[in-house]
Amino acid sequence: MSGTSSRTFMSDFRQFFYRGLTVLLPSVLTIWILFQAYRFVDQNIAQPINGICRVVVIRSMPLIYRDETKRPDWYNVNDEERLAERDRRRANKQPKLEDKDLDADIRKRALSAWWQLHWWLNLIGLGVAVILFYLAGRILGGFLGRKLTHRVERILSRLPIFKQVYPYVKQVVEFLLGEPKIELKRVGLVEYPRSGIWSLGFITGKPAQPWQDAAGQELLTLFIPSSPTPITGYTITVPRQDVVELDITPEEAFRFTVSGGVLTPGGIGEQYATLIETRTEDVPAADKQSSPDPADPGKKQKQKEKEP
Repeated sequence: MSGTSSRTFMSDFRQFFYRGLTVLLPSVLTIWILFQAYRFVDQNIAQPINGICRVVVIRSMPLIYRDETKRPDWYNVNDEERLAERDRRRANKQPKLEDKDLDADIRKRALSAWWQLHWWLNLIGLGVAVILFYLAGRILGGFLGRKLTHRVERILSRLPIFKQVYPYVKQVVEFLLGEPKIELKRVGLVEYPRSGIWSLGFITGKPAQPWQDAAGQELLTLFIPSSPTPITGYTITVPRQDVVELDITPEEAFRFTVSGGVLTPGGIGEQYATLIETRTEDVPAADKQSSPDPADPGKKQKQKEKEP
């Protein structure tokens, strides 16, 4: 009795644990990835830009405020601060500085502390980074910019170690952030990889005209995504009449593929049933009569006896 209840509890615990993991893990991973991306941009791009901004602010103070009494408190340095800074540098065994350089170091740390108190100032670095990315895209997106980019990439691709890493990093970045090269708008069914097996695919267009001339009929190219990773799959070219377009959106088709058929788009069942009925009606009656019934071996034997 106790063993049965224990097994039931463990099975229920395992079931609900995996169910909770399935529900929460995608959201948690998404938040973690976005947070790590923000930290990377903030630490490696925004903070250096903020450091440059602070240097510009320090050097522009004498030009903005000619009167020393009107300058901010963090800019003014007194003798006590200089003495404390010298003692700190002596204790840390740092080299001795002249008064001018010592004042600049004190102002730099004072401005950093004041900057952190006003947290919204850290957004300046992110804003400047966004503007720089935009300008870089505008400049490098032109004809001369693309030529310059290709030339630099050719040089980088010849460097040792760098050439083993850069191409793959570029592919990942272009996949995540690049503009889509193909717009998947039409969804269709096709018998693939053999007759009787229907596969869901995205109609990407028509192949080159020489292909269609060689085939003697209109062809269509489809991308058959793999499940549950639709970013990989197969590209096939089939006759136009062998493709059955479905009245569903690409998003519904992606969900159907990723879920392994669990998330079925509305109406696809009715369309598939109609398709099977239509294909069955298209089979000639003579073919139906001449085709042997695998469930009736006697019938098959009689047909063989009638043959000359």
